[in-house]
Amino acid sequence: MRSQHVNAFVTGAFRVLESVFGATPTRGELQALPAVFTTDQCNVTIGVTGSIQGMVIFGMSLVTADRIASTMIGAPIKTFDQLAASAIAELCNMISGNALISLSEAGATCDITPPALIRGTNTKLSTLSIPAIIIPLETTTGTINLTVSLIEKKVVV
Repeated sequence: MRSQHVNAFVTGAFRVLESVFGATPTRGELQALPAVFTTDQCNVTIGVTGSIQGMVIFGMSLVTADRIASTMIGAPIKTFDQLAASAIAELCNMISGNALISLSEAGATCDITPPALIRGTNTKLSTLSIPAIIIPLETTTGTINLTVSLIEKKVVV
């Protein structure tokens, strides 16, 4: 995985999170793993297809998810309903779209899949055998674990 791919998502996350929350997030210690799985309570997965392929996972606690949804909706949420889920998914979609613009400007031709939100305890999401970089992002609403697991598609001639 190229650092350029990871940086596109980190930069996109900083831009969007600053805009939405009005405060600059801080980046925690990076972890590089040959393959990873997340056990966060709330996860949004977005696939990347094209010349770069793989998955990006935005993992967080249920408390953080509730706080993010409340901020995006503009009112406290009492129950994590479809509107709250949509708000969380849209935040991650905005970050990924922002990253794709950077990747496109660097010459990549790729697209993202619609976000999928998975909530619950004891749920495991795996990047299988694709290496992953995990970047914890500390925000005013809590920690978002950004997992970037991408590979360049080999061109067959």
